[in-house]
Amino acid sequence: MQHQAKHILVVDDSQAILIVMKAILAELEVDYVTTVDSAPQALELVRQTPLHYDAVFTDLNMPDMDGMELIRKLGELRYPGGIVIISEMETRVMDLAANLARQHNTHLIGNISKPVQLNDVDRLLKKLDSFIGNDESEESCVTEDQLLYAISNNEITPFYQPKVHRGSKKIKSVEVLARIVSQQYGETLLPHRFIGVAQDLDLINLVTFQLFEKATKEFQKLRAELNYPFKLAFNLSPVQLNDSGCPDKLALILELNRLEPKEVIIEITENQPIVSSLQLETINRLRLRGFDLSLDDFGTGFTNLQQLKSLPFTEIKLDRSLITYIECDRFSQVLVDSLIDIAQNQQMDIVAEGIERIEELQYLEKYKYSLLMQGYLISRPKALPEFIRWIHSWQRMINSNP
Repeated sequence: MQHQAKHILVVDDSQAILIVMKAILAELEVDYVTTVDSAPQALELVRQTPLHYDAVFTDLNMPDMDGMELIRKLGELRYPGGIVIISEMETRVMDLAANLARQHNTHLIGNISKPVQLNDVDRLLKKLDSFIGNDESEESCVTEDQLLYAISNNEITPFYQPKVHRGSKKIKSVEVLARIVSQQYGETLLPHRFIGVAQDLDLINLVTFQLFEKATKEFQKLRAELNYPFKLAFNLSPVQLNDSGCPDKLALILELNRLEPKEVIIEITENQPIVSSLQLETINRLRLRGFDLSLDDFGTGFTNLQQLKSLPFTEIKLDRSLITYIECDRFSQVLVDSLIDIAQNQQMDIVAEGIERIEELQYLEKYKYSLLMQGYLISRPKALPEFIRWIHSWQRMINSNP
């Protein structure tokens, strides 16, 4: 298969490694590969065109500037791509590298041991695919007129995906995901085709509130299917945190539908820094109102471990780039292990999202009493009638396998 990464920058002071990496990446159908033998040269290339490279593959032990300094300087540039270390690292070095990468606001995807093997590079590119996004992102976005039509015709529709406690097999919460079910075009549009447009046009609150209102009305039907409590989870972007009135508006919708904030989780993606005093005030107000708060896609954005401890989150969601091929990726194993320790110490729930392979589920089995599971392997997002059918089949399964 052709990977989504189109342009890779490889940094190593060994010409032999550069030749091997270029050959392997060509074999794996990466369109463009740039190789350099010094970290300062790599840094200058990224400084000139920071959006040009999907990922930087770098050695650690290099003269003049080593790999850790390069990673730090990439963080200072706010380089948005992935970083892969080409080095044989013992566990303690890997653990420290992961923590330093987070402190430097970089996106460390994993490491490849020397001598470099094609299978290892392929595995890291698959993790990079998860970090970049899916093939659907190439589909065209809606126009302003199409989005306004969808909003005015009440086409913003909730789809549901469960977060399951692996130990008890119970559904702890259900994430509400936005779709446009278009009568005009006879198709269902995924979020990447309209959320960005809604944010650019300052229509994101209209989309969110329509979704929120529909899902809270449908909550009673979902609750009737389960004989134990669970929560609904909704996504907010950091942009929406600039609206200090957002918590009051969400609380009002809940009140009208006879729900309480304690039954709702607000998921905030970390794809943008949460730094302004207004954003922090809104986060605190949501928590004061009684909403649970989840940090979504952790591992791809700008929240470092220290900030994670200081913000009032009740849940962390591990990005799927950390979960993809975790059973054979020592870097992800070390990072996930440390994050689970932090979550337990801070009394937060932790969710592994993007589980798509049985091997990933089997590896995570050892965390089954401290980890929630979410992903296509368990259930794809579904409209209400289909999701209720899934609940029935899930209950039959767990009753037959207690």
